[in-house]
Amino acid sequence: MSRIGKKPVAIPGGVTATIDNGTLTVKGPKGTLTLGLSDLIDYKVEEGEISVKPANDSKQARAFWGMQRTLVSNLVEGVSAGFTKVLVIKGVGYRANAQGKTLKLQLGYSHDVDLPVPEGLEVKTPDQTTIEISGTDKQAVGQFAAEIRRWRKPEPYKGKGIAYRGEFIFRKEGKKR
Repeated sequence: MSRIGKKPVAIPGGVTATIDNGTLTVKGPKGTLTLGLSDLIDYKVEEGEISVKPANDSKQARAFWGMQRTLVSNLVEGVSAGFTKVLVIKGVGYRANAQGKTLKLQLGYSHDVDLPVPEGLEVKTPDQTTIEISGTDKQAVGQFAAEIRRWRKPEPYKGKGIAYRGEFIFRKEGKKR
């Protein structure tokens, strides 16, 4: 039995959910998201909640159960509140600047790194060392944050690089004389 799967997903006010032709469509104040539904799982939209249950007793249906409930929950949370990831840049001369639909990074290379912002995401730079990525799709927000971080991962000796806010970077001691 899935502990996560047993809990129904609450639908907040201002959000509507409909199931048709094997897709779940969730509409809210921040936009509309869809999810392709699995045949191994039964989905029911009742008043104020969406319940997810395995369609049969197979091992694969029980394995999908908790994950499908989490995906449905992410749709509802995305259209109502949205998701945000914050990246922090540490290092001398490392900077970020959001210019329209492009994120310009200066990370110690001989050239600037220009990253196009994917559709549906919003990138802000409140200061030169902070990047805020927000959007309705949790997977897209996390993927773009990972692509930015890939350019300079935090290194363990000085802690320079791009890290998530709140991330612990294991620090190593340098050479001893």
